Amino acid sequence: MINTIPLMVIPFILYNLAMLGLMGGGGIPSLQHDVIVLSMLSGAIWSMALGDLFIVVALVVLFFEILKATRNGSGNLINHMLSMLVFIAFLVEFLLVQDAATQVFFILMTIALIDVIGGFAVSIRSANRDVSIGL
Repeated sequence: MINTIPLMVIPFILYNLAMLGLMGGGGIPSLQHDVIVLSMLSGAIWSMALGDLFIVVALVVLFFEILKATRNGSGNLINHMLSMLVFIAFLVEFLLVQDAATQVFFILMTIALIDVIGGFAVSIRSANRDVSIGL
């Protein structure tokens, strides 16, 4: 049952928590707060803002979603439908909520779209292999 929950809901929830003020000042300025600041060997200062961290989390989640798409099982179709609903939630929020009209949210929404398209493509491809082996 837990395998059917789309993992892309994690970046969606994290972004909305940041907009509500639970991760700093709240609103769009909270995306610019530095989470990690490192001094490099070259002498440069490397920093990662909260919004950048959300994108990294979404990319890691996308990797695991693609791995989940390679499994064949009864919950796979439900996972694809729920992933589509997560993408639709991203799209509706992007179009209707003022704080969601940011580059970070757009990139998160694009990653959710890639999750949906990639999940369907990988599932169809792996299903074709299962059918061809049986012949």
